[in-house]
Amino acid sequence: MEKLRLIFLYIFLGVSSQVCGQELYVGTYNIRYDNEEDRKDGNDWESRCPVICGQLNFEHPDVFGAQEVLHHQLQDMLKMLVGYSYIGVGREDGEQKGEYAPIFYDPDVLERQDCGWFWLSETPSEPSKGWDAACERICTWGLFRHKASGRQFYFFNLHMDHRGKKARRESALLVLDQIRMRCADKECPVILTGDFNVDQNDEVYSLLTESEDLIDTYENARIRFAENGTFMDYKQDLLTESRIDHVFVSPSVEVDRYGILTNTYWKVKGSRDRYGDYRNAERRLPSDHYPVMVRVVLR
Repeated sequence: MEKLRLIFLYIFLGVSSQVCGQELYVGTYNIRYDNEEDRKDGNDWESRCPVICGQLNFEHPDVFGAQEVLHHQLQDMLKMLVGYSYIGVGREDGEQKGEYAPIFYDPDVLERQDCGWFWLSETPSEPSKGWDAACERICTWGLFRHKASGRQFYFFNLHMDHRGKKARRESALLVLDQIRMRCADKECPVILTGDFNVDQNDEVYSLLTESEDLIDTYENARIRFAENGTFMDYKQDLLTESRIDHVFVSPSVEVDRYGILTNTYWKVKGSRDRYGDYRNAERRLPSDHYPVMVRVVLR
C-alpha cells in the first residue's frame, strides 16, 4: 500500500511540474570595461571584480548576459565565479579582441545544445560596424536544455551602440529576425538580455515590445523591486526612472519577480581605530550600471 502511495505521489509531482512550468533565474549585467580613466577616479577593475562576482555568486542566476567584458576581465570573472561556463567572443575579431557580450550559465543546471553569435550590422556573420554605429556590436546566443525538466529555451545577449540611432533601430529588427529564424517553433521560449542604450520611452524599445515575440519583464512581473533605473554613471546618489538594461522574454513566459539590484561596496581611505573599525571609508558602485535579475517560469 505504501509503495502504491509513493507511485501516485511521483505521478502527481510529475504532472504538477508539467502544469506549473520550470522556474529559471536569469539576469543581465553591464560590468563596465576596464579603462585608465576609471582607475584615476578610483573605480579600478581590481576593486570592482570581487564585488561583482561576489554578488553574482550570492544571487547565482542559472544564466545571465554580461556586457563590456574585455578578455582579461572574462578570465578574472571565470576565476572568481563559482560553477559557471560561458559562450562568447570578442566583438572586434570574433576571437579575443574587444568587448565580449558573453552568456554565463550553470552547467549543472543547464545543458548547452547549440550556440553562436552575430554582429549587429549589414554583414552579421563577420566582425563589422553597422549603419551609423561608433563600434562593432555583437549579439551572443545559446540554445539550452534545463536538465531537470528537459525544457529548452533560447537565450540572446547583446550590447547596442551608444551613438548610432539608426544602428540601434536596425539592430532591433535584425535581432527580431534572428529570433524568428531560430525559434520557428513557438513552443521554444526566448530570453533576450542586454544593454540596449535606449530606455522604455524609445522607439527601439517599442519595436521589441510591440512585436508578437517579446514582452518586458519589468512591466509583466508579479513582484517588482526597482527603486532606481539601471544606468547611473558611478553616481550612487543619482535617481532615474530610465531603464536601458532590459530582460525581454517570450509572451508565453511567466514573469514572477523582477529586481534592479543597487548594491554598493566600500573602499577604505583611513586607518583602523583601536576597535578594528575603519574610521574613514567611501562607498563605491561596482559598475556604472546596476544588474537586473528576474525569476521567470517557462510554461
